[in-house]
Amino acid sequence: MGTIPFRYAASSELCRAPNILRLAKVGRQHVAKYSSLWPNSLLSKYTKMATAPTAGIIVIGDEILSGKTLDTNSNFICKRLHGLGIKVCRVVVIGDNLDDIASHVKTFSKTYRYVITTGGVGPTHDDITFAGVAQGFEVGTERSPEIVELVRKYFEKELALDAPQMKLAIVPKNAKLFYGVNQKTGRTSKYPVVTVENVYIFPGIPQLCEKAFSTMEDHFISNSVFHTRIIYVKNDEFSITEKLDKFVEEELAEKVSLGSYPVIGNNYYKVKLVLESESEDKVIEAETGLKTALQDTSMVLYDPDHLEDTVGKIETFLGQCGENKTVTKAVRSSLEIIERCLDEYPLSDICMAFNGGKDCTALLHLVHVALVKRGALGPEDKLQILYIKHKEPFEEINSFIGETQNRYNLHFFTVSGRIKQALSDLKQSEPRLKVALMGTRKTDPYSEKLTPFCRTDPGWPEYMRVNPLLDWSYNDVWEFIRSLSLPYCTLYDKGYTSIGDIHNTVPNPALRRTNSSGKEYYSPAFLLEVESDERLGRSGGD
Repeated sequence: MGTIPFRYAASSELCRAPNILRLAKVGRQHVAKYSSLWPNSLLSKYTKMATAPTAGIIVIGDEILSGKTLDTNSNFICKRLHGLGIKVCRVVVIGDNLDDIASHVKTFSKTYRYVITTGGVGPTHDDITFAGVAQGFEVGTERSPEIVELVRKYFEKELALDAPQMKLAIVPKNAKLFYGVNQKTGRTSKYPVVTVENVYIFPGIPQLCEKAFSTMEDHFISNSVFHTRIIYVKNDEFSITEKLDKFVEEELAEKVSLGSYPVIGNNYYKVKLVLESESEDKVIEAETGLKTALQDTSMVLYDPDHLEDTVGKIETFLGQCGENKTVTKAVRSSLEIIERCLDEYPLSDICMAFNGGKDCTALLHLVHVALVKRGALGPEDKLQILYIKHKEPFEEINSFIGETQNRYNLHFFTVSGRIKQALSDLKQSEPRLKVALMGTRKTDPYSEKLTPFCRTDPGWPEYMRVNPLLDWSYNDVWEFIRSLSLPYCTLYDKGYTSIGDIHNTVPNPALRRTNSSGKEYYSPAFLLEVESDERLGRSGGD
């Protein structure tokens, strides 16, 4: 369930050394600026080694240990260091205790090439990281005149040296101040990062920590690159354990790691196998060997980044399907309808009905693709969503809707009741809305005579209903969703094929199966063989 370690070890002294090869790439001025931090003996030794430099992270704060504050800094820094070719070997969380901070700083600084602390930097009594680092290196603290002036400039007043804000200026005696550079703008940071030898001290507030770290990345030097290959497996971890153990024992090459990570609730896989090495050839060889070792159909194709290059992926999907396939024609027709809608109405006039079902999940992605293609989505340009909430919805639906809202950056209008009343409530609260995109198909009840663009019936709130999916089949929906690795509500993996509320919906009896032990289960919705059986699990209602 964890990571099987690399099959090699290096002395802590060698692991701590910087990579001179990459230093040469970033310029002589960087060598001059940073080399004073590193002993000459380590500089000469490191030119002969190929292993990645190491790092340790110390997260400081009583609020982290008590659960009052969630630590996101270590996750952010681990990802960034890994991308820079630096191996994070250990992360610890400790409280606001001077001796603990000093002890960990002393140990980490002797063990790892880079040490990063987060938290405990500020004006209050429990902000003692500077003092703890000083104690760890057995030096005192002193007031930095440079930081004193920066603090006065920031607060725009002549603060006394004993003012609370001036605690920020009391740093270890041997500290060095580095002003990072914003890689996008080229601007130098207004406030420095305090370092002591190989220890970098960052603030605990995530926004400040991330901003400061991003400007300091050229300080973290490595000539290594971590090459990764991922295999997704649809069976559970227990079913492949014997094969994995045998592969690791007999075939896994040195300097290649294999991690096995089970997941719960993913629609496509149950285990993610991650191969990693500093050698691209070795990781490719290991990937081939592992696929051979699994020797079955448990491996699945999965795209974890389904919202990246969405336009290109749609075209790839359609190209693979071929122009004569029904799903290709359905997708192209739907995109044309959505494009026409966006041509005739501004985004501010449009909302899309979304209830967590499979059809509107497909439609949402199509609308997203059309908006991306137009460049019409930005931080403030959100697709507006109408969610007509059942009186007692499934908890899985609630969870999926929340995840989808965050995933696609949607603005939700949530109303309750039946459709007519819900639209009336929406019209009253949001009169500017004129268009409702619907995920209706002609096989849905009372929908066989609908057209792609049709106004609501007399007596209903006035909207233009746009129905891009009318001609889609049940199988078209599932082929589209699963070919693009789109997340969908987990109820569909439990045999539900058409979802209402908890009182009118059960798993589809056409998907009921019995295993070799006589235990009953339901196959997932995308395996339904007869499309006309889609609503066998529904007993009425909307």
